Amino acid sequence: MLDIRWIRENPEKLDEALARRGAAPASAELIKLDEARREHLTRLQQLQGRRNDASKAIGKAKGSGDSGKADELIREVAEIKAAIQEGEETERRIDQSLDDALARIPNLPADDVPVGLDESANVEIRRFGDKPEFGFEPKEHDELGEALGMMDFEQAAKISGARFTILRGGLARLERALGQFMLDLHTGEHGYEEVATPLLVRDEALFGTGQLPKFSEDLFHTTAGSWLIPTAEVPLTNLVREQIIDAADLPTRVTALTPCFRSEAGSAGRDTRGMLRQHQFYKVELVSITAAETSVDEHERMTASAEEVLKRLGLSYRVVTLCAGDMGFSARKTYDIEVWLPGQGAYREISSCSVCGDFQARRMGTRYRTDGEKSPRFVHTLNGSGVALGRALIAVMENYQNADGSITVPEVIRPYMGGIERIERPA
Repeated sequence: MLDIRWIRENPEKLDEALARRGAAPASAELIKLDEARREHLTRLQQLQGRRNDASKAIGKAKGSGDSGKADELIREVAEIKAAIQEGEETERRIDQSLDDALARIPNLPADDVPVGLDESANVEIRRFGDKPEFGFEPKEHDELGEALGMMDFEQAAKISGARFTILRGGLARLERALGQFMLDLHTGEHGYEEVATPLLVRDEALFGTGQLPKFSEDLFHTTAGSWLIPTAEVPLTNLVREQIIDAADLPTRVTALTPCFRSEAGSAGRDTRGMLRQHQFYKVELVSITAAETSVDEHERMTASAEEVLKRLGLSYRVVTLCAGDMGFSARKTYDIEVWLPGQGAYREISSCSVCGDFQARRMGTRYRTDGEKSPRFVHTLNGSGVALGRALIAVMENYQNADGSITVPEVIRPYMGGIERIERPA
């Protein structure tokens, strides 16, 4: 959420930043609402001042024996009191209108974010690893999984509908092993604390991280009024909701392995084959809460932590900086890590790491206090995938496939698989 005072002082900068995102200008509407609010508050303050003056005058009139004047003033105070009550209700409506308008404005892109409106303008910044070479035509994960008898889309559709997958046997174990490996890496070597979070959250939590109110169609809502989390970013970031943190306790780094639930409302016709785009999937999430001065460096650190997962797995990948128009609502800058999938012959996103500045902190009411500073400041928040398990499973399957359809288990994962070196169809 943006600071209305900054918008008043920098309307052109706001509209220029929104244009970089491909969004319509918004400063005129916001300033109009803010001016209406400020004018109304001035009138309320004038009414309150007149009420106070009249109340004092009542005592003087009574003291001088002027009962007629006192009665007149009492009637005036009653009328002013009614006007103030009505004005306070109007103030709440104006405040809500301004808050609603501000809540729908995305975060402003950092100065070094590339200009562009879609993924075609994203900028590659580095690559790692060699693409594997095969003496046969590599297959896609869905064909491999079905041939192994361990990936069932048809039965999943009968049970739950489209965009669900059933994993069995070695592939189910491999996905679980990948998650355990990632958690151990991030907690043991990268300094993240593991957290077990709720999977159901309230409106306020999703508002804090920016999914509500604008993106409710992308979420699953229960009849009890809760929401299924689209990512563990939501509960992890909200761990510091409505708090003032001591600067000495920053940065805070937390991680969680959870299922994630997304309606994929805007993805009709995209990635309909296989398990690339699912309503339910598992992901290891990374969240950092930092001081303002260190968030840019923390962004690089978080991205390197996610990259290390792919390095240890021996997977080829590239890192791209998203252009302004391709970033998420709450992000100031985002790196996407794209893993090579030989079955598709393409790089596909497996992790997004974003720095959000103080955008989410304003929505959550989270600040930090530094010794010597009079007022606390808003923290900066960051989030990233460390990484998505389903896509990691796909990448391992396609990159470690053999001519006979079996899957070689990467060496780093074998301890989590009980020493199993190869996943193959049961005899």
